[in-house]
Amino acid sequence: MRIMLAAVLAAFVSPAAAQDLRGPGDFSGIADETERSVALFEEMGKVLTHPRCLNCHPVNGGPTQGDDMQPHEPPVVRGEADFGAPGMNCTTCHSAENVEFVGSPGSIPGHEPWALAPLSMGWVGLSLGEICAQIKDPERNGGKDLEALHEHNAEDGLVGWGWEPGEGRTPAPGSQELFGELTRAWIDTGSACPS
Repeated sequence: MRIMLAAVLAAFVSPAAAQDLRGPGDFSGIADETERSVALFEEMGKVLTHPRCLNCHPVNGGPTQGDDMQPHEPPVVRGEADFGAPGMNCTTCHSAENVEFVGSPGSIPGHEPWALAPLSMGWVGLSLGEICAQIKDPERNGGKDLEALHEHNAEDGLVGWGWEPGEGRTPAPGSQELFGELTRAWIDTGSACPS
């Protein structure tokens, strides 16, 4: 019975079931390259504005958690290096991998490293156009040019955690591979931002 239930749940949580992200080819019918670029970024926005990303891209002092983006419990602060306060670093609770709760559903998320995005990369409450301008700006994105941004979206393990978030969390739409393909197509069409 337990195996059958696991198979049914896996069908609903598999990447194919979570696939609410279109690929670059779905935008090939948009003849104007700038319009196509904007449409590609809007599709990327489904990931960027998902709770898996927004929880760690706050505009205030600390992260949120869960699909409903509640304040982090226990209460934590950003700290000087986006890694928590002295004596209460993120790694006090978050290890190198997700850890399932014992005796109840859910998990503590984990990845090495585990930290907040820099305050300059806070997205909560911003429009998609504002997020776009921010991630393209090396002054605010950790010094990344567009190629480094593509590598970050397509290869970085902490970004990839969004699709492997552990029990009790909805994965980001699509997959990291598809997100990387969208990022590449967005860059190749001029990296235009929505208004």
